[in-house]
Parts: sequence; C-alpha cells; structure tokens
Amino acid sequence: MDRNLVDAALTGDQKAYEQLVDKYQRALYFHILKLVRNRDIVDDLVQEVFLKAFDCLESYNRDYAFSTWIYRIAANHSIDYLRKKKLSTLSIDEPIQGKDGDMTMELTDEGAGTDRDIMQKERRTLIRRAIESLPEKYRVVIRMRHMEEMSYEDIAENLNLPLGTVKAHIFRARELLNKYLKERLSAY
Repeated sequence: MDRNLVDAALTGDQKAYEQLVDKYQRALYFHILKLVRNRDIVDDLVQEVFLKAFDCLESYNRDYAFSTWIYRIAANHSIDYLRKKKLSTLSIDEPIQGKDGDMTMELTDEGAGTDRDIMQKERRTLIRRAIESLPEKYRVVIRMRHMEEMSYEDIAENLNLPLGTVKAHIFRARELLNKYLKERLSAY
C-alpha cells in the first residue's frame, strides 16, 4: 500500500502525499515527542520530517518498509534538533550585573506542592495494567515494539511470524489498549 502511494506521489499525485501524511502524522508525533519531550515544537518537527521525506522521496529504498524509512528520518531530524538546540544558561549563584548594580536571583520551588510525580506514577501503573490485560500474543508484540523499540521486521523474525501478522497483532493490541484506557479514564 505505502509503495503504491510513494509511486503515485513521485508522479506528483497530491492525494498520495496527503494519504501518507494522514497515515503517519500521529505516529510520528508521538515518536518525536519521545525523543525531544517538548510538545511545543513537536508539530513543527513532524512537518519538517515530512518536508525532508518528500524532498528526497526518490531515494526511498523499496527493499525496506516506508514506515522504517520515515521513522529513521524522524529520529535523525529529532537528534539534529537536539544537537542544535542551544540552551542559554545562567548561574543562580552569581550576581547579575544590571544598570542599578548587582542583583541576586531567587528561585521559587516549582515542584513544591504539585501532584506531577504522583500522576505520572499512576499513569505508568495504568499503562502497565493495560498491557498486562492484553492476550499473550498481543502483549508480546507491544512490548517488543514499544518497550524494546524493535522494528516490525525484527519482531517478525524473532517470533517467526509473517510481517503482516505482526502488523495486525500490533494494530489489534493498540485498539485493545485504547479501549482499556478509555474505559478506565472515563471512570475518573
């Protein structure tokens, strides 16, 4: 399917481009978010990944899955972004020189009194329970894909399953996880 869309896109078919974007935009968003951990810039990075991918679409090697190729572009682009990002640092111990003389900095404890750690722990527990609730064949592929970050091809090889079966199992597992999480979150 993806190869057909790539071929159509190479001929200038705008709908093929749109279908590829629709298919991968959400997945790339979360893939990049895991790497950069800053929701404010993820949308921009996703768009830049698509621009890069479509710019060099003719270099796509059809021996590999399109998803593998675009995920690699996303990972490399995210790493490049992180390398280029320069954080301006400021010493909190040294006085700052201003027009009216030296000033010292006082920082408030932003973490005091927040429930962020508790919420993250609850979220991790909920996700762990959701994964544990899956039938074994789905639980194994989800762990391999999302916890061990294995490619579909590697999962298929390790489990001695056809690639299509692995993809179907992952798709079904995600549906079950989504249903489980929606049911649990609606109870809150």
